[in-house]
Amino acid sequence: MAEAKTICKARGARLTPVRERVLDLLWQAHRPLRAYDLLETLAAEGFGSQPPVVYRALDFLIEQGFVHKIERLNAFLACHCPADDHGAKFLICTGCERVAEFDDKVISKALKTIATGSGFSIGRATLEVEGLCPDCSASTSGHNG
Repeated sequence: MAEAKTICKARGARLTPVRERVLDLLWQAHRPLRAYDLLETLAAEGFGSQPPVVYRALDFLIEQGFVHKIERLNAFLACHCPADDHGAKFLICTGCERVAEFDDKVISKALKTIATGSGFSIGRATLEVEGLCPDCSASTSGHNG
């Protein structure tokens, strides 16, 4: 949390108590959470029970690079490296919905090369790769043999 506060201060952004709590919940979870799961916890803690409460916090946290939205799951995940300006890349297990964020310079460079060759300027890139994690893959292969 100290790193997030330092980054916000340097950018002139404000990490309000609600934003801080949402970020804390996502960091503690170590997995993607849906907005309504976050809202349920916020409401129980007295932060408010209306959807805009959580969505405004999530919008801010995404804008600051602290949180990523996983479109496939309609859920949110704390960024593993919020100080870096990187495109979000995820491996998403279709079996258990486990998500692993990764950063790969080769993939980032390839996307930039493809975009530049097309005259396209990338603003933000998110790559979601679906498949099976080692645990789900092992349990699936055990059923096939």
